[in-house]
Amino acid sequence: MDLFTKAAELGIQTEFFDGQGHRHVTPPAALQIILDAMPAGADHPLLEHIAVIRDGDRMRPRLRADVAEPVAWKIVAGDATLASGTTSDRNLDLPADLPTGSYLLQLADAAGHTEDTSLLVAPAAAYRGDFRRSWIVAVQLYGLRSARNWGIGDFTDLARLIDIAAGLGAGGIGLNPLHALFDDRPGDCSPYSPNSRLFLNPLYIDVAQLPEFELADLPGAEQAAALLRDAELIDYHAVADLKWRALRSAYERFRTAPDPSRRAAFEAFRRERAPLLTRFACFEALRHKFAKPWWEWPTEWQQPDDARFEQLREGPDGAEIEFVEYVQWCADDQLRACRDLAASRGMDVGLYLDVAVGVQSDGFDAWNEQLAISRHLSVGAPPDQLNSAGQNWGLAGFNAAGLELTGFAPFRDMLRAAMRYAGAIRLDHVLGLNRLYLVPHGYAANSGVYVTMPFDALLAVTAQESVANHCVVIGEDLGTVPEGFREHLASWGIWSYRVMMFERDYHQGWFYGIDHYLPEALVTFNTHDLATYSGWRSSADLQFKRSVGVDPGESDDARRHALTMLGDALRHQGIQHEDIYAVLTFLARTPSRLLAISLEDLLGVIDQPNVPGTVFEHPNWRRRLPSGLEEIASVINRQALLAATEDRRHAVSAVAG
Repeated sequence: MDLFTKAAELGIQTEFFDGQGHRHVTPPAALQIILDAMPAGADHPLLEHIAVIRDGDRMRPRLRADVAEPVAWKIVAGDATLASGTTSDRNLDLPADLPTGSYLLQLADAAGHTEDTSLLVAPAAAYRGDFRRSWIVAVQLYGLRSARNWGIGDFTDLARLIDIAAGLGAGGIGLNPLHALFDDRPGDCSPYSPNSRLFLNPLYIDVAQLPEFELADLPGAEQAAALLRDAELIDYHAVADLKWRALRSAYERFRTAPDPSRRAAFEAFRRERAPLLTRFACFEALRHKFAKPWWEWPTEWQQPDDARFEQLREGPDGAEIEFVEYVQWCADDQLRACRDLAASRGMDVGLYLDVAVGVQSDGFDAWNEQLAISRHLSVGAPPDQLNSAGQNWGLAGFNAAGLELTGFAPFRDMLRAAMRYAGAIRLDHVLGLNRLYLVPHGYAANSGVYVTMPFDALLAVTAQESVANHCVVIGEDLGTVPEGFREHLASWGIWSYRVMMFERDYHQGWFYGIDHYLPEALVTFNTHDLATYSGWRSSADLQFKRSVGVDPGESDDARRHALTMLGDALRHQGIQHEDIYAVLTFLARTPSRLLAISLEDLLGVIDQPNVPGTVFEHPNWRRRLPSGLEEIASVINRQALLAATEDRRHAVSAVAG
């Protein structure tokens, strides 16, 4: 069987037209790497596709045309058989009253062919939220300034921001991904390039709030924190050094003189999060011990082994393993407190968390899920109007065969890790649930392939977890969107993500009116990868990109035309001014149920958090806000913001913050 035939059988699209209309055929050498990186898929001799049943949906799993009838079926949960029967109908008519959940479906046809596969029973749609039309403050948590933090925004700053935003009538706070990064690579600070999407970044812990921490145990900490607070940019190396020393100091007190109630709460946390927490803690201990990528470790540690981990815990590495667990417990406790504070302040969304599209190949998730995550391949995007070279994000993503073979547990765990804290989450690059663009290591972004993903199965799991956790799911559906994709997402209750910058007629350049926007969508003016409103109006983004040799994708004339078109759109709504509050007034009038307002825009910041295509040319993910939390309420034009969000806001307290 030749490479291209084998690829087609695995759902790999080796030929496609990119967003610029150019035809691409994957080079054979690159395709060979891709095929070698894919696990052997689950065998489906009887079913056409993964078995998915939606509540109230007449569609049922469909048998292949060549099965020998009749076909016997059995639904199993654990050791129990829930239902069984036979059918001669290609549409497998399973019981309609199965509770939402995941089951084992066993099939056997008259010719002796058998198949054991996952059966996903899902609600009709994801959780749709219990709010009408709300708005949230979007913030890069690391960039928050305050008079007390240690040079990086933390969970105490988040609590303070919740109070301020609640006083302005906001329904929640939108945050950058809070995923665990690499503690020994503080320069590798992109929140979208995680070590693990299952655990939290400890740098967001307010160490001073831990009962075990004593400032006297860390001489010079107060002075060091003050210097970090005064810096224009975040010094991740210095922040990480100070915080990790403080966390180790706090853990030493916890270990040697524990408070019984704290110890009991910690042990309960460990039991609740096992076995993933244990594995993560052991991975971190081993990663520091061997100081190499996990595939270069001694053979016995290259695969997770729970029995061996218990032995590791009993040895000299036990205290280090418990330290990692303690740190995650502290982060979880403080973030949960923020979630609960938002609820107590009447915020109907609460926390809105971002979930990255992939993970670093040498991180915990890739090690723990070697079947479901392909470390030799990087997620990216083919060339399009905004990026003529295509994109290689350097992140390992899920693969279809591995997800099916693991019963979709890795994907489910990723969702739960965010949903336990959030009233809404955003799935970055949600197009990857349908087909994922993968680039083999060592090749340019335009040498990748599209790989078909089990779309409905992933949506079924998303709906299951969304309903179980009462969490709205928003799909970041920007880029080259296949026909019918957004409609299919909407049928499953997954919200759209609409960025006003892109909601324009590409021939004439005019902005769409408010009725263009969908009700079940998040609407915003920009994203962390785009210009702030002040930067966009001044064309500072175009000037900067040209200065560092990055194609801005837009001419000065095109920008001037865009500004004119924006003014026309605003005036069509009777809005005569053109500042950020005018744009927010426009967006607030759209039917979209959720509006995200960037804190950078409210503070008039010109520089954007991240400039794609740059590494050293721009201080990506290191910018701090110009105003501290103590000043924000007075810097924001409260009257203009309240007027803009009038029909979206909640009861506003007498004193903001």
